[in-house]
Amino acid sequence: MASPLLFSAFLFILTLELEASQVMAAPNCGPILATDVDRVEFAQNLEFLEAEYFLYGALGRGLDSFAPSFAKGGPPPIGAKKANLDPLVAKIIEEFGYQEIGHLRAIINATGGIPRPLLDLSTQTFANIFNQAFGFKLSPPFDPYLNTINYLLASNLIPYVGLVGYVGTIPDLTSSDFRRLVAGLLGVEAGQDAVLRALLYERANEIVLPYGKTVAEFVNRTAELKNRLAMCGIKDEGIIVPLSLGAENRTNSNILSANTDSLSYARTPPEILRIVYGTGSENKPGGFYPNGAVGNIARRYLSPA
Repeated sequence: MASPLLFSAFLFILTLELEASQVMAAPNCGPILATDVDRVEFAQNLEFLEAEYFLYGALGRGLDSFAPSFAKGGPPPIGAKKANLDPLVAKIIEEFGYQEIGHLRAIINATGGIPRPLLDLSTQTFANIFNQAFGFKLSPPFDPYLNTINYLLASNLIPYVGLVGYVGTIPDLTSSDFRRLVAGLLGVEAGQDAVLRALLYERANEIVLPYGKTVAEFVNRTAELKNRLAMCGIKDEGIIVPLSLGAENRTNSNILSANTDSLSYARTPPEILRIVYGTGSENKPGGFYPNGAVGNIARRYLSPA
């Protein structure tokens, strides 16, 4: 049992060292100028992504079946479908989906909201992400909807990005009403991420078939990918890490990704766009958002001055 854990931790720290040397001078890592409304509406892009992914994964139908007016005329997602989940995970993911409907309602009530962007939740999009994470094409292509473990691994790509975005947003909000809203959103996003990572940690040494790689290695690889794409340092970690990265340097478990003081990492909108576009550029859409995210902040980067 110890061998896969040690291998995953060793692989992770080697990659962290390489990435740290590559991101020291990464551009556009600092705070941006934006209004409170624009910041919260930017986050709504991610809430749409989570709502559609969780609702379809658990129930086989999305936002248009529950709150169609929330989409504000935006197109339905591409490729989303019901996942083959075990009963426990299916119930958890169903609850997450309903929570995302509430998040969208809260944002719309506070800001007026934005139209749903075109989302690509197809198997091919996820397969491309995992190919990118491993540096070669997995065979057969990774299918997030195939079974419980694949769905959990794919889910690990989503709520955490919203979590670190909210952590990065709160200090820049000027209105107490918006700070209260985002704090409430952050609390639930952090809870979702913790549940997903705990479920993955429980399966850390399980082999993901037919790839011959452990769950821990899959999580480490996608964490490394997100750090590379964002280009602003190490803000995402695997579920098994060296003691030097564990809480108080006393554990190699890493169910909650956090810094040396066990505080959540923060990301800016450009960092988030680089990740969810899968391109490493806030100016180049792709990935989950083939036409780009919407709202003033996202559109600013699609048409740079």
